Amino acid sequence: MAFESLNLNVELEISKVVTIHYFEYTSDYCFPGESHDFWEFLCVDKGEVNVLADERPYTLKKDQIIFHKPNEFHNVTANGITAPNLVVISFECSSPCMKYLEELVTTIGDYEHTLLANILSEAKKCIKTPLGDPSTTKMELVENPPFASEQMIRINLELLLLHMIRLRLDGGHSTPTVKSIKQKNDSRTYENIVAYLEEHICERLTIDEICKDNLIGRFQLQKLFREQNQSGVIDYFSHLKIEFAKQLIRENHHNFTQISDFLGYTSVHYFSRQFKKLTGMTPSEYSSSIKLKAERKH
Repeated sequence: MAFESLNLNVELEISKVVTIHYFEYTSDYCFPGESHDFWEFLCVDKGEVNVLADERPYTLKKDQIIFHKPNEFHNVTANGITAPNLVVISFECSSPCMKYLEELVTTIGDYEHTLLANILSEAKKCIKTPLGDPSTTKMELVENPPFASEQMIRINLELLLLHMIRLRLDGGHSTPTVKSIKQKNDSRTYENIVAYLEEHICERLTIDEICKDNLIGRFQLQKLFREQNQSGVIDYFSHLKIEFAKQLIRENHHNFTQISDFLGYTSVHYFSRQFKKLTGMTPSEYSSSIKLKAERKH
């Protein structure tokens, strides 16, 4: 029997990645703008920003994404209230289908979030240049990156773009992911507990309190967070607190003692130790690094 191979059509191909960024900006951040001969997209992970694309003004909130085509002028400013977290990725792509992403502003879902998280995760493994440095014009690779990290970045980026194009061609309606009843229930329970933790961010919660208030067993709770977030629930809660602390520091309305008290820490010294443990910097070092980045070009 003779076999004949099937040639697979390639609709989109990323030739080069220019920059991969995850920015934590201050609430008064303002980037005056630029244009360049490659594609770029910005996705709001937290907070809100105002964006100008050529003459088109937009206000982007959490989970919204905007694409800038080559040579399109664009700028970004914070709203003066909330310190935003942004994913910004720029790349070269000459595939004709990219025309469908021109002037696209939309909201992303879980699938797109996963692809972005994969890109950032692989970038941290193989790119030596800090992802939060707005002055980056050339990314440097580490000496011995994990196997296929660069290709994983490319594959996930191409998947993201292809998915966004398919959504636009289909009228913006995503095909629902098929999940088992258990997966749906676990996902809903996890989301409810995360919302509970965010609501009680200023308190000192114990596992027993979390279990009691959410009608869940201790073993099931820890198992759920290990599966969904690869950490225990208290570790996750600690990360939530520190992420909120980082936002408060960037908004620059409170000192470290006030932030420590607000988030329920027993002392500012314990808060500082936890902050350094989870970020690698003291609150003062983090504040200084953010101010330095704000002075650099995006």
